[in-house]
Amino acid sequence: MILINVRFKPLPEYVDNFRDVVAEFTDATRAEEGNLFFDWYRSEDNPAEYILVEGFEDDAAEAHVNSEHFKKATELFPTVLKETPEIINTLIEGQTHWDRMAEFQVD
Repeated sequence: MILINVRFKPLPEYVDNFRDVVAEFTDATRAEEGNLFFDWYRSEDNPAEYILVEGFEDDAAEAHVNSEHFKKATELFPTVLKETPEIINTLIEGQTHWDRMAEFQVD
């Protein structure tokens, strides 16, 4: 699995409706073959920041980056963000889904 976490900081006028602004991109990405998950979260500590948690099958991220909706998003994001997003991108060999925590169990 390719696991990607990205921090987005929208301009003030887009902070409250950011999820709506990126809805087309989100829906198109979730429909991609090889997309495992694509979930937005608003930071509790900084409500002006959104975190995107993405998972793709090992070879699917390249198709995502080359998709038409990704290209459109690269044109949209600079117009609605305060700064370039920060990203963590890593390959987790053999992983294809979420696992249960091993440290404790809930019955």
